[in-house]
Amino acid sequence: MEHTTVLTNVPPVVRRWPRHPCSVRRAREELRVTLRRWRMAAVEDAAVLVLSELMTNAVVHARVSPGRQVATRFTSEGRRLHLQVEDADRRWSDLSLRDGEGGRGLLLVEALSRQWGVSERNGVGKSVWALLEVPVEGMEG
Repeated sequence: MEHTTVLTNVPPVVRRWPRHPCSVRRAREELRVTLRRWRMAAVEDAAVLVLSELMTNAVVHARVSPGRQVATRFTSEGRRLHLQVEDADRRWSDLSLRDGEGGRGLLLVEALSRQWGVSERNGVGKSVWALLEVPVEGMEG
């Protein structure tokens, strides 16, 4: 059987995006390119959905001063993919899974991720992150 070897010890991919709806699409495309380069295409669909939700929350809901950007960070940790979106909004309260109309996308993040959470970031704001497992496809057992 053929199997794909996931690249390890690759530097993280960090990008800054304007807080604009078109940035969500651009960040998804950056992630797709990165996952192919890292040989993690098996997790691409789930990762793109998770990133879309995290980016959309930052672009649409973050209350920050004009000109502030959103940052993405993609990290390969062996067979794990770490996705991180940072914004300059200090509020974490809008990130509840049981937030009525808000937070529904985070239910998707929770379902597709091994783990997710919110952390303080260097500087002002927060970092919302998700950890996804890359499936072991086609490996002989």
